[in-house]
Amino acid sequence: MEEKTRYTDEELEEFRQIINEKLALAKRDYDQMMRVLTNQDSNDVDDTSPTYKALEEGSVTQSKEELISMAARQQKFIQGLKAALVRIENKTYGIDRITGKLIPKERLRAVPHATLSVESKLMQQNKK
Repeated sequence: MEEKTRYTDEELEEFRQIINEKLALAKRDYDQMMRVLTNQDSNDVDDTSPTYKALEEGSVTQSKEELISMAARQQKFIQGLKAALVRIENKTYGIDRITGKLIPKERLRAVPHATLSVESKLMQQNKK
């Protein structure tokens, strides 16, 4: 049996649903961070929505710098998810950009914006 070179339309649709769910949550969290940043005159975040886990689990007094950094990472994550949706449209989603082979489904479910398999990522890190 020849090796599969791309995911089927049905598989791509499953990934699209996963990405859209993660994108909705990521946008909600980003919007929450921006609300905290724009309305915050002290470092006290007790009055913010308890749904935002990082604020909940972290110290009660997140510094503005930490929040800005988190918002920037969140924005990068959102861009990565949007780029993944474009790859789904182009039917190139899930293809390792170094080897050209399919990234395992388990990795894509965990990291839906991945463009490298774990092996390629490790190989790339070892080159640095």
